[in-house]
Amino acid sequence: MSVSCRLLIVLLFARVVVAAEPNEVPPPIYDEDAIPHFVLPEVLVCDDGSKVKTADDWTSKRRPELLQLFADEMFGNVPRAAQNLVVTSKVVEEGEVMAGKAVRRQVELLVSRKDGKGQLVLGLLMYIPKSDKPVPAFIGLNFKGNQTIANDAKIHLNPGWVRPSNDGTVVDNKATEASRGTASSRWPVELIVSRGYAVGTMYYGDIDPDFDDGFENGIQGLVKGDSERKLTGNEWGSIAGWAWGLSRILDYLETDEQIDAKHVGVVGHSRLGKTSLWAGASDERFAFVVSNDSGCGGAALSRRRYGESVHRINTAFPHWFCDNYVKYNSNEGAMAFDQHELIALIAPRPVYVASATDDQWADPHGEYLSCYFADPVYRLLGTNGLGGEAPILAPPGPDDPRAIGQIGYHLRTGKHDITEYDWTQYLNFADRHFAK
Repeated sequence: MSVSCRLLIVLLFARVVVAAEPNEVPPPIYDEDAIPHFVLPEVLVCDDGSKVKTADDWTSKRRPELLQLFADEMFGNVPRAAQNLVVTSKVVEEGEVMAGKAVRRQVELLVSRKDGKGQLVLGLLMYIPKSDKPVPAFIGLNFKGNQTIANDAKIHLNPGWVRPSNDGTVVDNKATEASRGTASSRWPVELIVSRGYAVGTMYYGDIDPDFDDGFENGIQGLVKGDSERKLTGNEWGSIAGWAWGLSRILDYLETDEQIDAKHVGVVGHSRLGKTSLWAGASDERFAFVVSNDSGCGGAALSRRRYGESVHRINTAFPHWFCDNYVKYNSNEGAMAFDQHELIALIAPRPVYVASATDDQWADPHGEYLSCYFADPVYRLLGTNGLGGEAPILAPPGPDDPRAIGQIGYHLRTGKHDITEYDWTQYLNFADRHFAK
């Protein structure tokens, strides 16, 4: 089926909605019949109008211009000054766990300026299965500190700023002992290790605290140093900073003889799912990428405006993206890109996108459509894309992970979360592509 035909099918259920005032955030759309009319940019057409016909066309021309477009207009560019940072690592704790079947390792990545004016300490927690050969790994960021991953008193309690909570796990923006193990359902460590994979995680706030502070703290503040200048419109926001941190984890894993650094996947949930997609797009060393309920700014098509919109996300979280992204508030049609092209930037590496039935804020249908419209790039590069002889426009039903090719997708019954069910699909996906 041609791209134009596919676009026509998508537009069959698009309607025009009344525009909001320029500075007013429109109410969220939860009705397919209320989706504004839109036309997606064609992923296999270059900025100069030339068509991408070969893998070399994609690799040498279209992919670089798309990558730069996302950097300039959405996530922001990492400043050249970041290349002057010095990153060193130190193992600060290690011990056997899971009845001797695995090793828990805690590592500090020290990020320093060459002029000595500031540093960051990034805490990495690893669980590595005992093996006589290097093992593949999943890495991802967590929301409230490594101590939330497992109820283990030996995991260091994160000392940094943490988003507030009313359940006693965070007091005065500091994690408490009560936070230990509270995110263990999202990190089924024993399951992952039992399948032969290492798993590593880092608190995202170590890289950049998740609040709008004018980038005075975190990695952006470290790079800026004493400069009082504001970041320019195309310089990195928090998501790009978090993605930068994921690449530094991969740098470390390349030095760890117990890890098969050629087979490391990056996984993220919600805002960290947006981060995993950008990390995978911008750092081709990641062998596969997993986006869980990433929604707007992640896997969901922005032009649909379904659930969370560009306008709403920029208003609620002005620090996540670069300042240039604000010009697309209630103006998604002016974007020369959309999220199917973010997924296409990962090609031909495996990518998995997951949604949840009760998470309409993240637009499950729009997440699947991004996979569908990224499929032509995957097929151009010699893979089977979403699987089968051709992709299917209609998404699979709940708990039916059958749209599995080089692109994987499932819709899980339930709420905005990452669960053992999700992880099981990701492990199966990794098994399939790593031919274990």
